[in-house]
Amino acid sequence: MDMLVNLYDLKSDAALDEKVAAEGVVIRRALPPELHTIAAWIGPRFGQGWVSEATVAMMRQPVSLLVAVRRGEVVGFACYDATARGFFGPTGVDEAMRGKGIGHALLLKTLLAMYDQGYGYGVIGGAGPTGFYKRAVGAVVIAGSEEGIYKGMLTAAHATGIDYS
Repeated sequence: MDMLVNLYDLKSDAALDEKVAAEGVVIRRALPPELHTIAAWIGPRFGQGWVSEATVAMMRQPVSLLVAVRRGEVVGFACYDATARGFFGPTGVDEAMRGKGIGHALLLKTLLAMYDQGYGYGVIGGAGPTGFYKRAVGAVVIAGSEEGIYKGMLTAAHATGIDYS
């Protein structure tokens, strides 16, 4: 299901920024020449569908893909305006780096970037961990959004005729 976030009152979190910095992680907007590196990182961890969405986010102006970088390596990413305008996601953090505040920081920085672009609200499309989004940014479930924007999406099985389920 989708969730809605009010961006008007969202503020940066200095304590969260310090926590992430203590891990040696920098969160910044991605640079277009980094697309192949970022896509190669996303693919094996989260699948080619997310690579497609990240590619679209990279093509936006300004780029709507943020990366979390530690020691010159990608450890997480977050997109907005990828599948639909005003939508946050996809987002992911390397399994070994979870629980360190990186996902929360990516979420917050991405939503604040959306606000800076003129959005008053953001939609978290196909939100997985709804409890996390509610706690982190006050997101609320959008009634009737269970099927959401991804309803009827083509998959590899559609393209090849092979049943991958």
